[in-house]
Amino acid sequence: MPAPGPLGPTAPAQQPPTPSIPSAVSAATEPVTPSALAADPGIRRILGGPTGLGTSSLSLARALRPPLPDPHLAAAPTPALDPAPAPEADQVRPASSSEGPVVPGLYHHPVPEPDPGRVEEVSRRIKRWAEDEVQLYPEEWEGQFDGFSVGRYMVACHPDAPGVDHLMLATRLMVAENAVDDCYCEDHGGSPIGLGGRILLAHTTLDHLHTTPEYAPAWEESLGSDAPRRAYRSAMDYFVRAATPSQADRYRHDMARLHMGYLAEAAWAQTEYVPEVWEYLAMRQFNNFRPCPTITDTVGGYELPADLHALPKMQRAIALAGNAATIVNDLYSYTKELDSPGLHLNLPVVIAQREQLSERDAYVKAVEVHNQLMHAFEAAAAEVAAECPLPNVLRFLKGVATWVDGNHDWHRTNTYRYSLPDFW
Repeated sequence: MPAPGPLGPTAPAQQPPTPSIPSAVSAATEPVTPSALAADPGIRRILGGPTGLGTSSLSLARALRPPLPDPHLAAAPTPALDPAPAPEADQVRPASSSEGPVVPGLYHHPVPEPDPGRVEEVSRRIKRWAEDEVQLYPEEWEGQFDGFSVGRYMVACHPDAPGVDHLMLATRLMVAENAVDDCYCEDHGGSPIGLGGRILLAHTTLDHLHTTPEYAPAWEESLGSDAPRRAYRSAMDYFVRAATPSQADRYRHDMARLHMGYLAEAAWAQTEYVPEVWEYLAMRQFNNFRPCPTITDTVGGYELPADLHALPKMQRAIALAGNAATIVNDLYSYTKELDSPGLHLNLPVVIAQREQLSERDAYVKAVEVHNQLMHAFEAAAAEVAAECPLPNVLRFLKGVATWVDGNHDWHRTNTYRYSLPDFW
């Protein structure tokens, strides 16, 4: 996952102030009506499935049944949703922004420019949190933190957030996740040697240790022992007070997946093993952006109930979304990673080595893999929507798709961090 930059000295963790937002169960947001969802272009995109050449057979829009009543929302008539064809804005096209070109041939959906007022306020708050609450980085690394542009990132990914307080839930977690990646795994002090122990102890900031009175104080003291753990602890404290218990547990589960992926990649680095392409993709399904889009309902101020989130077809859609978003990172960070010491695994590198292709041909094939994952995600989301067209299911699917689009836009526009290879 992309990282905010090197991290700073040890300092005691501070207890976060009580957040001003209500829990997701009682969030003060207007209920989303089925008719409003039916008119929403983002929902129409989900119901329509993927667009573009060769994707018409993947659309399940014509198979939609009349929606079932949603027991989690106020009772109301639920007319059938009859999606129109995907709007022109959803077609694959290059972005015209001077902030960075789209990877040639990449299937994507442009996003509206993030609200500048929200971007400015989220950026101000996250920097204050990083500096004052968790002492995340020393002064000399301030430019790298600013260059991460996390405010723009999160506003683009969560345009339906009721307010900045909700956006901050995602923003703190994003920065904390990348702090752990950077400081434990990557090029700001990270190493595969001993990573398992460091990751396990960091994970206890999210999934607390329950032990005897004799040993609990030592664990509690450890929570503030380094910048990554301070960041995890603080971000999770904010999150659990705004989320429902099932949403918090969902996030812990997804973070355990992420940490397992870190450990697989570290094991390969220690043994200098270049995985088969399918093995690399398996690792990337875990070392993955998945924890970020799956909190879209908490950030949106509502809840997708646990039984609906756990549906196998919903889980497939979420996994495919995370996989596509993560390969976007491989493609945009390709030149950055080539400049780092040693062999840095990413999809084009693995394809080149395992399939004996040139760097350019391997990169082009990685783009094709991304596109297939995106088409599969959109088809899977359409299938879930067709079989379970409840308003909160549709809103959640739209939120995941919007996150995927915002993630791509951030990678494209963040020219401070990324540039494309000179293959074209």
